[in-house]
This record gives sequence, C-alpha cells and structure tokens, in this order.
Amino acid sequence: MNISFLKNYNALALGGIITIILIILINVSDGFNHPAYIPKSIHTLVNVLSFVFCWLLTTFLIDKYSFYKVLGVLSLLAVAMVAERNLDDQDNPVTIPLIILFWLGVTYLILPQFFNKYKVAILSVYGLVISYYIIYGLLTTYGASNRVTFAKFMIIPIPAFAALWGYEQWRWLKMLKADKANAELALLKSQINPHFFFNTLNNLYGLVVEKSDKAPEVVLMLSDMMRYTIYEGKEDLVLLKDEISYLENYIELHKIRYRKKVDIRFTQEVEGGLKVAPLLFIILLENAFKHGVEKTHDDAFIHMRMQTHNNQLFFTIVNNIDEPLPDHKPGIGLENLKKRLAHLYHNEHKLTIEATDSTYKVYLNLELT
Repeated sequence: MNISFLKNYNALALGGIITIILIILINVSDGFNHPAYIPKSIHTLVNVLSFVFCWLLTTFLIDKYSFYKVLGVLSLLAVAMVAERNLDDQDNPVTIPLIILFWLGVTYLILPQFFNKYKVAILSVYGLVISYYIIYGLLTTYGASNRVTFAKFMIIPIPAFAALWGYEQWRWLKMLKADKANAELALLKSQINPHFFFNTLNNLYGLVVEKSDKAPEVVLMLSDMMRYTIYEGKEDLVLLKDEISYLENYIELHKIRYRKKVDIRFTQEVEGGLKVAPLLFIILLENAFKHGVEKTHDDAFIHMRMQTHNNQLFFTIVNNIDEPLPDHKPGIGLENLKKRLAHLYHNEHKLTIEATDSTYKVYLNLELT
C-alpha cells in the first residue's frame, strides 16, 4: 500500500484540524454522551480509532485532491450529521438532501471523468429525488418511516450508476488492449519491410556486380514488390489472389538470380474473394531460399501448396537442406510471423514446423473471414 501521503506534512496538519472540528461538532450535538450499555473504556477506544481513521482518510484525500473540494464535501457531511442530531424527526427537511449532495460530491471527487460524462443523468435523477422529498415535506409531516422510505429511494439509482461505471472500466480496458495490440502490430510490420528490402537488395547487388542484363528487369520487379509491401502491407486484409501474385513475383525474382537448377513449384487451389492478412507467407518463402536453396549444392527445391476449403486456408512449404539447421533462436522474420499470427489469428491458426536431416517443412492453417 502506498503511504507516501504521510510525508505530506501540510496535508497531515490540515487533515488533523478538519477531523478535530468534525468530531467536536458531532459530540457537541450529542452532548458528549455515550450509550450506557457500552463501557466507557470501549467507547473511548472506538473514538480514538475513529479519530485516527478519519485523520488518515482526510489526509489522503487532501494529498490527492484539492483541499477546498475535500473541505466542501466533508462540510456537507458535518452539517447533515449535526442536523440529524438536533432537528426533530418530523421537522427535518435537510438531512437527506445534504447526504445526497455529500455522496454526489464524493463521486465527483474520486471519479471526476465519469461524473462529468454522466452529470446530466446523475444530477437529474437525484435532483428529482431531492425535489420530491422537499415537496412531500411541504405537503405533509415527515415521519421516521417516511424518511427511511426516502433513504431507500435514494439508494435505488446507485446500482445502475455502479454498473455503468463498471461497464466504462471494462470498455476502457478493452480499448487499452486493442491499442496495445495495434501498436505491436505496427511495430512488427515496420520490421518486416526493412527485413525483406535488405534481402532483395543483396540479390540485386549480386546481379549488378556481375553486370547482368537482367538487372533492369529485377529493378522493375523489385519496384512492384516494394509498392505492394509498402501500400498493401499496411492494410488489415488483402485479397488472397494478390498475396499469391506477390509470392509468384518473388519467386521469379530469385529465378533470375540463381544460375544453378532449382526446382520451384507453387500449386494453388483457392476460392475467389477470400482475404488474408498481408505478408504472412513471404517470410516462410524467404527462409526457404535463405536456409535451403542458397546453402544446398545440388538439386535444390522448394515446393509450396496453397488450398482453401470452407474459409479454411492450408499452406505447406517444404525445402531440402544439405545439413540440419543449427539450434539457434528464430530470426526476426519467423519470430515476427509467430507474433503477428498470435495477434491476428489468435485461436484461428496452427503453425507447425517439421525439420529432418534433409528437409524443412512448414504447415500453416488459417481460419479466414
């Protein structure tokens, strides 16, 4: 528990003064008497504990909120208690309105944003309660039973406002989580673009060094791919056919680069109109080239298959390797893919990796909308 408010000596002094004044007012109105059925020692102990509790509570409020606001709210309570003890039960039109105003003041003090947002509703409801209470008192005589009835009537709206406050907190937490998830996704996407960009530039650099006639063609293909990465990559969803075209262009770019024979197959059986989060599969294809084709001496291959059925997407990619991959932490690409899948397809995806001495196979299943 944070007790830093105890170090605020001004708040301690003001809290003590206000508490003493409140207790004096209450005891003066009560004639400094205590119930006969309670031993004097116990009554004194209760008074001491009450004083300490009120002192600490008042100090905490003064430290956290405006002194004048705290003083105003507590003044309402003090006047209400004095009125309750000094006015006749049948001629006491002020206690209940003052108590209502006290609790409205407490609500405004500790929940200012909620109170300001719904102040019209809150003030209207309790304004009607106070008005009816005063009008009723002018037309008839207050009785103890009447005042109890009004007290109950005063409590009725509280559960509704409490439920509304709880809903506001729940909605705030949901928005906070959504904002956090969006921020994390934006960060992951910002990491994907440079990752792909630098890999492709390395490929282009190799062609330029070799003075290959295919370099201009690669520049055009790279321009188209970067346009897709930058503009389509920021969208929440893209058409699956556009994502497939993007993968096909990436494959063609690498075919231009490699001199050795590489068996690359990409078969698709997909339904039209389906959408998917962008730039999910490119990471797996990049890894297949980086850890498979580039490090395999002969008969390198990459086989991909994409199918859809009843809004289910099944993607498989397998490549051969000359030797098992070393046991190391996943690279930024695969790590980002896992995080994006966790955000975008939390309970609607399955990513499985099977690695043997000669092959590396990845299964990715998605539930599409």
